[in-house]
Amino acid sequence: MAQAAVTDTAESPSRPIGLRGVVADISSDQRAFKNVPWGKAMMWIFLLSDTFIFSIFLLSYMTVRWSTKVPWPNPSEVFALTIGGQSIPLILIAIMTFILISSSGTMAMAVKFGYARDRKKTAILMLVTAAFGASFVGMQAFEWTKLIQEGVRPWGNPWGAPQFGSTFFLITGFHGTHVSIGVIFLIAIARKVWRGDYDVQRKGFFTSRKGNYEIVEITGLYWHFVDLVWSSSSHYFICGEGNRGTRKNTSPSDQCIPVDMGAALCSQRLFLPCRLLQR
Repeated sequence: MAQAAVTDTAESPSRPIGLRGVVADISSDQRAFKNVPWGKAMMWIFLLSDTFIFSIFLLSYMTVRWSTKVPWPNPSEVFALTIGGQSIPLILIAIMTFILISSSGTMAMAVKFGYARDRKKTAILMLVTAAFGASFVGMQAFEWTKLIQEGVRPWGNPWGAPQFGSTFFLITGFHGTHVSIGVIFLIAIARKVWRGDYDVQRKGFFTSRKGNYEIVEITGLYWHFVDLVWSSSSHYFICGEGNRGTRKNTSPSDQCIPVDMGAALCSQRLFLPCRLLQR
């Protein structure tokens, strides 16, 4: 009996062949994922894949803008907003950027209070973050409506290269969808935090171990990613007013400096993509 038990213990189960074997090796790894919650690991993997998608969109935008022979629309004119009879360039984008940056602050505070198990402050801060996100989506809808009324379409616009409309609606629409999903996610988690679901381990969606508020941090990872994508992608639209062949006797860095308020929004560290666009 003892010898049979030793023999059975010594025998290892057969390893699957091919892709299943690779998956089995990774899933059984006790070092790479040790002490890392699966929810957080999966969120990081999702964000990595999403980074590839946004990178492809932005690279496509750079390629289209660099290769077109038609002058690219001036962002100070396209994204100008008339307030009190005066046209203010890029004011709406500046407000939207400020809102998302502020929402990252409230989300970070929500994560802090979540690990301190302060349900009330965590839920309130998550709802404030959701309100910031909802206001951002509302402003984006207003911006889309304004541009559509002015004649911007995916196949053309009144100011220059027709590719501007398709790239603008694709990138901002994809990002706006992420923000909308994030707002719904924030409200759902805030409701569960407020009710104390994570203190009693109530069954349902997005549950975790009793007394564990790691879901708040996972939500924060997604929200910070959304904010970072906007801070990066918006500069591709506001940096530079000309394109290849439209301005002469100027250096690439001069072409990258946008008009008026764009100069404040386009910092020195973001001149590189503009040089690539206007080389």
